[in-house]
Parts: sequence; structure tokens; C-alpha cells
Amino acid sequence: MIFHPAILALLLASGVATLMLLWAAPFAVQILRRWDLASGSEFQLGLERRTHLLSTLLGFVLVTQVAGTALFVFTADRLAGRFVGAMCAVGTLNVNAWGFPALYAQIAVFFAAAVWLVLNHVDQRSRDYPLVRIKHALLLGLTPLVVASFGLQAAYFAGLRADVITSCCGSLFSTEAPTLTGEVAAMEPGPAMVILAHALALAMIAALLHRRRPRPATGYALAGLSALAFVASLAGIVSFVSLYVYEHPHHHCPFCILKPEYGYQGYALYVPLFVASAAGLAAGALQPFLARRSLALQVPATSARLAAVAGWGFALFAAVATAMVASSNLVLLGS
Repeated sequence: MIFHPAILALLLASGVATLMLLWAAPFAVQILRRWDLASGSEFQLGLERRTHLLSTLLGFVLVTQVAGTALFVFTADRLAGRFVGAMCAVGTLNVNAWGFPALYAQIAVFFAAAVWLVLNHVDQRSRDYPLVRIKHALLLGLTPLVVASFGLQAAYFAGLRADVITSCCGSLFSTEAPTLTGEVAAMEPGPAMVILAHALALAMIAALLHRRRPRPATGYALAGLSALAFVASLAGIVSFVSLYVYEHPHHHCPFCILKPEYGYQGYALYVPLFVASAAGLAAGALQPFLARRSLALQVPATSARLAAVAGWGFALFAAVATAMVASSNLVLLGS
């Protein structure tokens, strides 16, 4: 099963990213120790040429990791039919102990890579590379995460066995399950709707304020509220949005909405949610560097654009979720 084309693509992309980051790590250490833009030495000139080339290559590699998150979930869902007991990606991820850890690691790589790509974009557009040490320090922190993600994916895909009987999403996202997912599924639809609406509204207001007048306070608020809206949105999908999609009062799975029988509607929810959350976090990550003279114009302009992406992303998520609820034949409130 490891020779499935999508699995090979995921492992190849993750493996290349791991090799690239491991190869770049010694150079990142050199940058942290010996970077001196005021120096005209041959060594410094070599560092400047290499850092530009390396940043471009790593940017491309990390973009593939961002895209790999969607491919990982899509692959897990498409493989569900090969395992007894699996109805969607949940069953596939439950085939062995490495499935869900691999998914969580991939999501962590998605957000970390997105933030790094934004910092790299800002740094490369400035004449004096003001963030070169920062982004290479973050690169050293990102390397273990990418290595762990690759290791978990390799262990997961290598351990897939077609003769394994797995558990379906009904057991994990059941209101009786003694887990966090069970507690989220057991939330009453009314309060869950109120929490989600407030979280999205606060995130969109913060995005609007930061878009109009970029300041550190609104930037940090946008980052924090984006994280809050992300968690509230996932909880909302489990607790009530999925019910309206399936038109079933007890089917809480957040993965089945990605299946073709439901028109792949889940992607219309998850894509804007992940993009908006990443943009909000990246806008906050830029704020500590506003005081740097060469970034006095670049940081506000970039973070304002990120705020616009975050605001529109959360608005699109809210519109899609509302349309799903409004067009459903299921009646939960007032029933």
C-alpha cells in the first residue's frame, strides 16, 4: 500500500523537505554566528549569495508542505474503502497508532511553514536582510518538526495493513465517548452556535481594525483571536455544522463532509479556515519587527494584507457554514 501514488507523493515531498532542512541547518548556524552585513569580506559575500538561494529553495519546499496537509487528509479519506470498518479518513487514521499523530504533526508544519514563508517574504523584500538571523533561527526550530512529521508519516504509511479491522468515526465522535472529541460532540447546538459566531466576529473585527490601521496591539489581537476562531470553528463543525450537512442528529464526524457523496463540502469550510488562521497568526508574528527601521513600511503593509486575507477567510467560512445550516432539512433548534 505504500506504493500508492498519493502516498509516494507525500513521502517524497516530506522526505525532500527533511533533507533540505537538515542540509540547511549547518548554514543556519553559520548565519547566526558570523552574519555581519557591514563586513565586505569574501566570506560575508558568500553568505549573502547562499542565503538568497537557500531561502528561495526552502520557500518552494515549505510551500509543498503547506499543500501537503490537504493531500494527506484527501489520501486518508480515499483509502478508507480498503479497510474493514472504515467509513472515512478517521477509520484510515485509526488503522495504526501513527495516523492521528502524523495528521497533527502535518497541521503543525502547515502553520509553522506559513509563518516562516511570510517572514522570508518580508526579509527578501528589504535591502539589509533585517530578519535573516530570525528566520534562520526559526528554521532550526522548524527542522525537528518537519523531521518528526516525516518520521510519523513514514511509520504510519508503512504500517498500513489491509487485513486490519479499524474503528469508524462513530466511535470517536460519539457523544458518549469519554474523550475531548466526545465532549465537543455533546455540546448543545445553540450554545455552540453562539460561541462560534462570537469567535468569528471578534476575529473579523480584529482583522478589519488591523487592515485599516496596522498597529502591534491589533496585530497581536488578530493572531490570538485567529487561533481562538480556529479552535471554535473546529468545535463548531463537530458539534453542529456536520449534523446539518448529514441531516442526521448523531453524526458528528468532521471528516465525512470531505467525501464525494456530500459534494466535498468540507473543503469549502476547511480551506478558508486554515488560510485565514495562518494569515492571522503570521500578521501577529510580524509585529515584533515593526521597530526595525528598514521594515517600518514593509511590516505594516504586509500585515495589513494578511489581515485582509484573514478577515475574508473567516467571513467565507462563516458564509459557507451558514449556508450549510440554512439549506439543511434537519431541525435542531426549537425541535
